[in-house]
Parts: sequence; structure tokens; C-alpha cells
Amino acid sequence: MSTSKKKSLLIDVARKLFAQKGLNGTTMNDIANESGISRRTLYVYFANKEEIYSAVIETEIERLSEKMDEVASRDIDPELKVATLIYTHLNAVKETVVRNGTLRAEFFRNIWMVEKVRKAFDHEELELYRRVIQEGCETGQFHVESIDLVADVIHYCIKGLEVPYVYGRLGNGMTLDESRPIVVNMVKRMLGINTMKRWDVTKFIE
Repeated sequence: MSTSKKKSLLIDVARKLFAQKGLNGTTMNDIANESGISRRTLYVYFANKEEIYSAVIETEIERLSEKMDEVASRDIDPELKVATLIYTHLNAVKETVVRNGTLRAEFFRNIWMVEKVRKAFDHEELELYRRVIQEGCETGQFHVESIDLVADVIHYCIKGLEVPYVYGRLGNGMTLDESRPIVVNMVKRMLGINTMKRWDVTKFIE
């Protein structure tokens, strides 16, 4: 097995064990035994459990980053692209948290560690928003005074909505179908969009 495949295997095994037992309940021995790789080899790749945990988070964030890049590359109106980026982000985070079972508590309990790992993603996401907003301004669809500021506001607002979105606490019990048009209209106003064109965001969000 190649070095990269061994490392990927260890990360995947660790993710599943963290999801079942949590970070504190999983040992390096557990990871070595479950992966079929010796403990000595495990330590060649990772110095401790926290390093593996960071690698797990990084892998999950890479999945999110790939989805965001795919949306940004679509040939759709900039205004629809912004809305789709927002819900792609929120849905991908929710999917990650739900998929990881017990690990989901660790994502929020150890938020400082998550923040450290996701810095690069946050920077890339901001650049995506800036690029799309710039595109919208150049085509005359957006009317904003500062592209950088609007990108920052959207990015940090969506980041702050992750936990309530994951746990279904937005809109006091409103369904996603009820809340989505309201959120979209908020974004349209932020971008200075006057058009009354309705967006069918659902067909762009998996």
C-alpha cells in the first residue's frame, strides 16, 4: 500500500472511530487495530491523536471546499450563484455533522481546533464570494459600495449560522421551503438587486 493510501486509510478509520466513540473515547491503539496498520507505523504518520483529529477535520473541510468550487464554476447568474453558495455551505456542514455521529459534539466542543484547521478554507470561501460579487457588479446585477465588505458580511453571517442551521433552530420552526425565500431576499437586498426575478434555488442545491 502506498504512503498516501495508508494515510488516507488511517484518517478514514479514525473518523469512523471518532464518530462512534468520540475523540476522548478513541485511542491510538484502536486506530491501529481497526486499520490493520501497526502502532509503530501509525506514529510515523501522526504524532498523537490530536493530529489525526485535525487531519479528519481537514479532510471534511476539503469536501466542503470542493462543493463550493463546483458551484462557483457553474454558468449561472451571479445572484443565483451567491444563494446557491450559501445553501451549499450550510447543507454540506450539516451533512458532515450528521454523518459523523458522536464526533459532531467534538466539532463544536473543540471549536478552537476546528477554527485553526479551517483558516485556509475561510480564506478561499471569501475569495469565492468576492469573485462572484465582482462578476455581478460588472454585469450590472449587483450594486454594492464595497465588494470586500459585502463578501466579509456574507461569509461571517453564514459561518455564524452553521450551528443553528445544523440543529434546526432557524426561523422558530419554519421549514426550509418557508425560510429559504426570505433568506434569499435578504441577500438580494444586501447586493442591491432590484429585480423581482424569482430564484428556484432548490434545483441547484443537493
